[in-house]
Amino acid sequence: MTVRGETDDESRRRPQRQRAPGLLELTDATRAVVDALVQAGGRPFLVGGCVRDALLTPGRRPVDVDVEVFGLPGDRVVDVLRRVGVVSEVGRAFAVVKVRRDGEDLDVSVPRPAVPGGGAVPPEVAARRRDFTVNALMFDPSTEVVLDAVGGIGDLRAGVLRHSGPSFGDDPLRVLRAAQLAARFGFRLAPETVELCRRLAPSHAALPVERVWAEWRKIGERGRSVSAALTVLSQTGWLAHLPQLAVLAGVPQDPHWHPEGDVLTHVGLAADAAAAMADAAGLTGDDRTVVVLGALLHDVGKAEHTQVRADGRITSYGHAEGGVGPARALLAALGAPASLAGRITPVVREHMTATTAPGRPSQAAVRRLARRLAPASVAEWALVCAADHAGRGPGSGPSPAASWAELAEATGVGREPTRPLLRGDDLMALGHAPGPQYRAVMAASVAAQDEGLFADHPGAVDWLAQVAADGRLAGYLAEAPGRHADAGPPPGAG
Repeated sequence: MTVRGETDDESRRRPQRQRAPGLLELTDATRAVVDALVQAGGRPFLVGGCVRDALLTPGRRPVDVDVEVFGLPGDRVVDVLRRVGVVSEVGRAFAVVKVRRDGEDLDVSVPRPAVPGGGAVPPEVAARRRDFTVNALMFDPSTEVVLDAVGGIGDLRAGVLRHSGPSFGDDPLRVLRAAQLAARFGFRLAPETVELCRRLAPSHAALPVERVWAEWRKIGERGRSVSAALTVLSQTGWLAHLPQLAVLAGVPQDPHWHPEGDVLTHVGLAADAAAAMADAAGLTGDDRTVVVLGALLHDVGKAEHTQVRADGRITSYGHAEGGVGPARALLAALGAPASLAGRITPVVREHMTATTAPGRPSQAAVRRLARRLAPASVAEWALVCAADHAGRGPGSGPSPAASWAELAEATGVGREPTRPLLRGDDLMALGHAPGPQYRAVMAASVAAQDEGLFADHPGAVDWLAQVAADGRLAGYLAEAPGRHADAGPPPGAG
């Protein structure tokens, strides 16, 4: 409600209180912390994401709980919490402590005065120090009232991210948090917040990579509208800090296969589809991140490999293999763990396999694919391929990877390749001393195993005897370490 003579912004900034009985279902640990602080004379509020999420989905039990306490000094809060649970004071320099009770961790903070020795900070002022208005909502569990000091409820209803106050720029990471929240909830940025974020763009280089990855991990683990995150990054100028993605803007695609537009539009839609498919498959954590970021990065090679031919046709031959380097570089810049990047880049490299292979795959082809993808899985690859097709808008069609995934599950390699059946002991039994010369033999045996030439250990031993008899074993043992050997049938075999 706007008072006569009051601007919309002034109305939005006028504190509002809204009754919200049953908004949050508190755990026993949270209730114990709140009750102890109240009994000590404090006024605790639940703040941040737990309130935002509860308003979006009323009645839910919050996963991450943040408590802000008013009316008690920090030392007194610590003393009270020590009687409730195990307290970690690692954040006390920032007036934040962690308390653990019944296996649950809660962050408890006391707002600091603007200057050392200053007076107590009221809730309305503390709210303006938070990043976005939708995160500045405060829930008083004693009265079940939501305090909205900055218009957060209206922005939440409108799906708008608006900075809460002038301290927003104190932490430039908040721009990436805007992208993360856009990915999770489909929010859009308020125009004035876009302009503020653009002015913060030069600060990106000073951000610790660990904090950058924390936001991107949430996009991978929880994002549902990654295209909305790309919009935020593009509007604010922060996409320029992701050059492997930024360069995709304006890169054309064949409109017959990609009516949705340029490559950046496509990878955003593909990532959205990947998020939905990953959720439908029940993926969480790193497994979901591999699929979502794999879809986002699958076509980064098109920046260098797209050609517009004289007849007007648009091609991008070699972009899958060519995308490995850019994808690896971007993941490193984002701070992604090497183990995670090692699962995403094979998916990027192989995402065209089902499209370029004619007809239905053979078991041997599927086993070879599983081997090339490891440590990623055929199941993850198939989801990225399906998302690639779904990300073509009206041009979407059935994913050719589906038959590969079905055969991989039936063959037992949907989650990981089969273990090598030939063992070093088998070579030692023939009198060959262990050493790097074993590598070529083992590589040849794995290739033969994937071709279906044997399916158990006795078969592997028979294969070894055959290649020893026809002279190939000597050749394998003489090869330089690391060189791949030919595992096909012996000369003259049909």
